Amino acid sequence: MEYSRYFTPSFTSSPQTDIVCIEEDDPMELYLLVLRKIVVKVALDPTHFIPTVLDSSSMVDMHHKMKMLMNDDFVPYFSFIISHSDHATGVVKKRKEKNCVRKYLSVLQALDTARTQWYHVKAIVIAGMGFFKDAYDLFCITTVAKLLGRLYYYDPQNPLKPGKLPNGINNMVTGVALFGTLSGQLVFGWLGDKLGCKKVYGITLLVMVVCAICSGLSFGSSSGSLIGTLCFFRFWLGFGIGGDYPLSATIISEYANKKTRGPFIAAMFAMQGVGIIFAGLVSMCLSAIFLELYPASSFNVDPIFSTQPEADYLWRIVLMFGALPALLTYYWRMKMPETGRYTAIIEGNAKQTAADMGGVLDIEFQVETDKVSQFKEANKYPLLSQEFYDWHGRHLIGTMTTWFLLDIAFYSQNLTQKDIFPAMGLTKNAPQINAIEEVLDTSRAMFFIAMLGTFPGYWFTFLFIVKLGRFTIQLVGFFMMSFFLLYGLTFFFANFGPNSTTFVLPAELFPTRLRSTYHALSAAAGKAGAMIGAFVVQTYTLDDNVNHIKTALIILAFTNMLGFGFTFLIPETKGRSLEEISGEDGSGRQNETHTVTRRSVSLQGSSRLETH
Repeated sequence: MEYSRYFTPSFTSSPQTDIVCIEEDDPMELYLLVLRKIVVKVALDPTHFIPTVLDSSSMVDMHHKMKMLMNDDFVPYFSFIISHSDHATGVVKKRKEKNCVRKYLSVLQALDTARTQWYHVKAIVIAGMGFFKDAYDLFCITTVAKLLGRLYYYDPQNPLKPGKLPNGINNMVTGVALFGTLSGQLVFGWLGDKLGCKKVYGITLLVMVVCAICSGLSFGSSSGSLIGTLCFFRFWLGFGIGGDYPLSATIISEYANKKTRGPFIAAMFAMQGVGIIFAGLVSMCLSAIFLELYPASSFNVDPIFSTQPEADYLWRIVLMFGALPALLTYYWRMKMPETGRYTAIIEGNAKQTAADMGGVLDIEFQVETDKVSQFKEANKYPLLSQEFYDWHGRHLIGTMTTWFLLDIAFYSQNLTQKDIFPAMGLTKNAPQINAIEEVLDTSRAMFFIAMLGTFPGYWFTFLFIVKLGRFTIQLVGFFMMSFFLLYGLTFFFANFGPNSTTFVLPAELFPTRLRSTYHALSAAAGKAGAMIGAFVVQTYTLDDNVNHIKTALIILAFTNMLGFGFTFLIPETKGRSLEEISGEDGSGRQNETHTVTRRSVSLQGSSRLETH
């Protein structure tokens, strides 16, 4: 009699251990099959789907055990281990240890259930100030880009139009920081997992401070060389900004408990909205002061002196202002301890974990050296293994594609505001105003759009992320961005939607030893989308042609609908521990990835079961 019919739809075998994965239709008949084949060791635990090893020398004992399982309300998960398969038995024992350690590892349980304390608030502010600076530095260039054109690219042979940055140079000035951001995300994300977030967290801040100041001090003997210097420093400014994404997300997610983790990460990320507001506010206030001190006629009246020489100081001060908030928080960043999860799970240092977390949180930890070591050993599957792909491959594709598609729309709209505002009638046409007045008009429109559309969206996410969940907010946000093309509403639903959730989800879905790296990969995919916005979509808006702008908006609506579709690759994460979500405790893998209960049979030398 042949029992291969029980292998549905088929079975696969590993050459190292001859592990065969099957779906069992009839537990009792499979039991009889194994009895007829060879004496077995049975690994069972129907309560938690945790394999354990039984001494099955007695067929009677195994028979009773099987009968007990058959009476249960659900089909159990179990493994038949053929004797003489030492490696497979070791795999079962390792799985058992991993689940047992998670169940009793007090540091993880304490972090998951810790009440909100002052240190949580301080951590959000410290990390959030980094995002304030990130957003300020990335978007303040929008307010002064047209001023750079007037100052350095005026053509006397074309006296009817103010100076304007050539399309390629405009794209580089506004978009070069995105290249640096992508590079920084990958480098610092990898370093965060290898060295720990604390050791590299301060470096990102120093890079941002130095390069923000140097951007404002850009020099050159010609217009081209000055812009080249500016682009050089903005690339490295972006490099530091990129490092802030995975490091801040990882730190906040690993400090928070499982109920407040979503709101905490959303609150930190909401500082991006504050940074966008301040990019408009600072430019608006400074340009108003400069305009009061250095009035001038419009370009139509005086093409030469409508561009005030003092405006050269204005754009430099605007760019350098971003260094101030970063300097204010540098000391506190250096005082933050490494997260308890990294110290315990990656470094395996139970004593240091208890000391660090006990020092900043009002929680008492036990030193569990043996259990921490077991937990660390139980989560060492290779990065490029089939096991990693099974548990996290779909999630990684989901987080990367949705962030990529979101940032095409999000950065296109933010970086092209200066070109869209005149077409919408929010600012005056360039010939009707002088150079500093143009900065004032652009920054004022940007400020009010951010206040009324961008900023509220972030805080709606903060308020509703627990009640609605990440998945629902992202799905609705993409949908609304696609069909509600009113300019302010697209900003609102971007932030009360995928711009916030694409940042939150990668910080929750992946295991501790890879969390920073895979958040960085997801964020880098987003910045690749932002580059498309800066270097492709932006070309449709530079000539102020209304039809071209409409074409760009239609393209963005289509990318948002694609994001809506790819969101279905991502699971809901609210209310669960990081270890459960990522599968580090064994249970998350069953809940998220398997749609059917799977059984494992380890055989020696045969990839097919038959009776003779």
